Amino acid sequence: MVLRQRRKPIQQIVTELDAFPKVEETYVEQTAAGASVSILTFILVVLLLHSQISYYYWPSYKFRFSSDADLSSKLKLNVDITVAMPCDLIGADILDKTNQNAFSFGRLREDETWYELEEHQKTYFEEVSRLNSYLREEYHQLQDVLWKSGFSRLYGDMPARKLTPDYEPDGCRVHGSLTLNKVAGNFHITAGKVLPISGAHAHLTTFMQEHEYNFTHRIEKLSFGDSVAGIIQPLEGEEKLTDINLMNFQYYIEVVPTLVDGYVGKKTTYQYSVKELARPISHNEGSHGTPGIYFKYDISALKVEVTKDREPFWQWLVQVCAGVGGVCATSNLVALLVKWCVQTVCCRLGSAAATADGASRNSTNKASVKAPMTKNQLNASTESQPLFSS
Repeated sequence: MVLRQRRKPIQQIVTELDAFPKVEETYVEQTAAGASVSILTFILVVLLLHSQISYYYWPSYKFRFSSDADLSSKLKLNVDITVAMPCDLIGADILDKTNQNAFSFGRLREDETWYELEEHQKTYFEEVSRLNSYLREEYHQLQDVLWKSGFSRLYGDMPARKLTPDYEPDGCRVHGSLTLNKVAGNFHITAGKVLPISGAHAHLTTFMQEHEYNFTHRIEKLSFGDSVAGIIQPLEGEEKLTDINLMNFQYYIEVVPTLVDGYVGKKTTYQYSVKELARPISHNEGSHGTPGIYFKYDISALKVEVTKDREPFWQWLVQVCAGVGGVCATSNLVALLVKWCVQTVCCRLGSAAATADGASRNSTNKASVKAPMTKNQLNASTESQPLFSS
């Protein structure tokens, strides 16, 4: 005969595995004060968990400066500019301190277009200009929101033209990307096509008349590096209008390398600040130079490291458990203190009420006791009563 041991229920097994002994129900005193403290403790624990989880998944950002020792990497330039001149009359290229051939950095596309925008395109560009103007001029707290947003750009590309004008294109759209050396340089759009020369370059403008110059331009995109959430491009949405043919527009750009630490690793991009200057060219008045649009950039020796202000997961988990345990332990002390206060106040009120009740009863008993009769009162009372009753 084989004896089989009956298996224990899962609930019993889990209960026996509990390392903390429980108090018997008969020894537990349930009070209204304890229930109030328990409800308050539960609310505090929920708020604490919500705060800690939000802090871990949506942390704030820390910014710090360090020296940039990476001099061998390349710099990517993204451009989308429309100039109010035909593509046959302008050329765009780069000249930096290495004096490399202008075509070694890549080639930008030059597409004929119409400079005047349609209504829906004007609305888009005005909104982009207004938003960028606010972000770079006003003091605000939107920077953290932009870094946490996850959007590489706050707006999309320029919407396409719906109608084709009935006149010849009067503008040129210069767009594309160039791979540059990480040194100071000069990206410019000026009159004449580029003639690459070893160690230098030139623009052929021999047959151009003064009335053919018009460097009114619109900057739809100008950025360095790859797109990363939170980066504000100051020149996007910028438009310069002029009725002077020979005009020189200069933008002085300080490029700052930026290392962003994200969920998928570290990513290198670039921010920049800009100063601008515009002046007419008049050799008769002593204002010399070459008309055109010039972006003179330099690389900062310092880089910005952007990291998330957050501990490792296990350290964060220990902090959460310690916080919840501290709240629960403190709630027990608060419950005991509330219970003691309630008992103290109730006992004092009860003893005072009992004392007042006893005093009122004693006064009532004393008032109900009659005074003793005198001898004359007793005889008068006896004489007034008959001896026999019929």
